Amino acid sequence: MKHEQKVVEQPRPFTPGITKGMVRQHAYELYRDKLMHERLTLEDWVLAEKDLVASREAEELLQR
Repeated sequence: MKHEQKVVEQPRPFTPGITKGMVRQHAYELYRDKLMHERLTLEDWVLAEKDLVASREAEELLQR
């Protein structure tokens, strides 16, 4: 039994100060190989946003 995930349009980011464009760019960097063959799922978009936020927070901590 193969579990298929529904492909969706990019959702609005849930993090204040984060734009769709920022998440889209980060997702393309994370999922470059996947995007050659298929579209991203809702889970992919959410994970990309979470990873982007974590990366930005880590950069901010390093600059202090």
